[in-house]
Amino acid sequence: MAITYESDGNNIVTLTLDLPGKSMNVINEALGEAVAGVVDQLEAHADLKGVIVTSAKDSFVAGADIDMLFKLKTPQEAFDSIERFKSLLRRIEKLGKPVVAAVNGTALGGGLEIALACHHRVALNNPKAKLGLPEVKLGLLPAGGGVTRLVRLLGLQNAFPYLVEGKEMTPAEAKAAGIVDELADTREEMMAKAVAWIEANPKAVAPWDVKGFKIPGGAPTHPSLAPVLAIAPAMLRKKTYRNYPAAEAIINTAVEGAMTDFDTASRIESRYFAGLATGQVAKNMISAFWTQLNSIKGGTSRPDVPKTETKKVGVLGAGMMGHGIAYVSAMSGMEVVLKDVNQAAADAGRAKCEALLKKRVSRGKMAQDKMDEILGRITATESAEDLKGCDLIIEAVFEDRDLKAKVTAEAEAQLTEDAIFGSNTSTLPITGLAAASKRPANFVGVHFFSPVDKMPLVEIIRGKETSDTALAKAFDYVLKIKKTPIVVNDSRGFYTSRVFSTYVQEGQALLAEGQHPRAIESAGLQAGMPVGPLALSDEVSLGLMKHIHDQTKKDFEAEGKTLPEHPSWVVMDTMVNLGRKGKAAGAGFYEYPKDGSKKYLWSGLSQHFAPAAAHLPQQELVDRMLYVQAIETVRCMEEGVFTSVADGNIGSIFGWGFAPYAGGTLQFINHVGLDKFIARADELAAKYGDRFQPPKMLRDMAAEGKNFVAA
Repeated sequence: MAITYESDGNNIVTLTLDLPGKSMNVINEALGEAVAGVVDQLEAHADLKGVIVTSAKDSFVAGADIDMLFKLKTPQEAFDSIERFKSLLRRIEKLGKPVVAAVNGTALGGGLEIALACHHRVALNNPKAKLGLPEVKLGLLPAGGGVTRLVRLLGLQNAFPYLVEGKEMTPAEAKAAGIVDELADTREEMMAKAVAWIEANPKAVAPWDVKGFKIPGGAPTHPSLAPVLAIAPAMLRKKTYRNYPAAEAIINTAVEGAMTDFDTASRIESRYFAGLATGQVAKNMISAFWTQLNSIKGGTSRPDVPKTETKKVGVLGAGMMGHGIAYVSAMSGMEVVLKDVNQAAADAGRAKCEALLKKRVSRGKMAQDKMDEILGRITATESAEDLKGCDLIIEAVFEDRDLKAKVTAEAEAQLTEDAIFGSNTSTLPITGLAAASKRPANFVGVHFFSPVDKMPLVEIIRGKETSDTALAKAFDYVLKIKKTPIVVNDSRGFYTSRVFSTYVQEGQALLAEGQHPRAIESAGLQAGMPVGPLALSDEVSLGLMKHIHDQTKKDFEAEGKTLPEHPSWVVMDTMVNLGRKGKAAGAGFYEYPKDGSKKYLWSGLSQHFAPAAAHLPQQELVDRMLYVQAIETVRCMEEGVFTSVADGNIGSIFGWGFAPYAGGTLQFINHVGLDKFIARADELAAKYGDRFQPPKMLRDMAAEGKNFVAA
């Protein structure tokens, strides 16, 4: 039974949700059928006094079955499906008897919508539980009454952060927001409060079903709201460039629904949902952020060897990357030895970890004693001997082969034979770095992204001699620090750095052609990237790019090869020669005022890079930035740099922020359609060079009618 129906001696019925075979309750066909059955029972229950809805699991309801939503084919099918479920919730809401949601844990999406359809909400005060309507993050809107009810509960302006941003809350935060009515410290107290409210409110009715009800804060035509709502769509489009239709649909649903009665508003909500659920953006985002992400975390790229447990991590280098790695490791319960060339440098790295922890305490996200416990796990040292007992080492020193070889030898002298050594390099091939190790089978690449505490991805690189055991150790460690691992094979730049570089290089190539720098930056944002290519070049550092370029050129020459020319090189060389190496240097493509005011594009760009006689259409710039990344991703797959479609898509989104609405670099090609993509790529190649030439793998797939399907 998905729902247990129990009536006490006082005719108060408790509906306990407990979907068989699931660790969490989700809204699927089985639960929908069960809800239909209990609604019939409730309506037929003589002398019914009230209803309590709760869960037998640790969470309340995690939301709708995403796989079920993904299968919706037509808008009519989507509309009918959601209307059936909503009609059941509406019948519960209009029973004429008090209905209380006893929210015993996480209630997200449809789970919170079930609670909102109840007249009163009592939540277990568990700070680890999450309540919210995160559908927008999958390209959808809360269509189980979420938009309609939350607007009527909180008012338009107060509801928008939870609807448009998908903001999640703890139960205490939900209580403060007015979404939860009461908190309880124990399950027994929660149920007792639910019963007490039923006893005290025998004729409960939803506020919006009371004659004369007015939405808090006023209707959309209210003088204080109308000016704000008039500019809201424009502000949203400026932020999203219309790449994310769900956010705009939520605003439309909320505003249109607030101008009519509840049931009409509910149908408006269903209509907007139907369009989103069967649209390409939602399909892209569900595929990436649900199907493929879960596949990765489930270990599809992990070797089939026993699970490993990392207990003590040694971090070599206490700089920006090193202290971040130490911080996330200590936060996840591991002992950390943070080593640098001298004690002062090591202490400075530990102090940065302490600053990150203090920020959490100041924001009320961590207690002082918890901070002290975590900081106590980090030992700062200049002595290699302190690395004894570490089962995993992560080297995070400067991108220099000789330096990395030196710290590798120094650390390995202190380790047991089965300890694993990981190198946090972003570009240097792991097989070459492993040559400095006495145990290359235990050597693996562990590429973090900056800032480590915020970036969700870690790229794990298998060198020529890396063992399955070493790879699995790194994979399990990454999951333990609550990040997403992708697995790639060894090559120059691996996957993420190699493809990411094509984005910033294309921006620089456009500048070399004389395109306006502001148009270039705008095109990057229109393409769905988080930052324009010139600003991103400054963030990464043109000096570092130059260093990597020069090292790569030397490596090619040593192998008797020639590094292919790229039109961005003249821009990079010019900027570095001018001393404008990026943000850290205080000057790059942008000026960085010393008073801390907002950065702005350097006026000297037009002097050094002559403006073109004619500017390209903006869509041409957008296409170049998106297509060059997607094509290079296919080349990586063709060369065996990675083999998993999921790793390619998630790596691109989480690694450098490739257009989430497109579902990743490979899904972007599916989104366009392989035939159309190839035709457009051929056009770009004819105009701008071989970097846009579609790889043979892509042409073969198109000829066979295939696309990129995640396993």
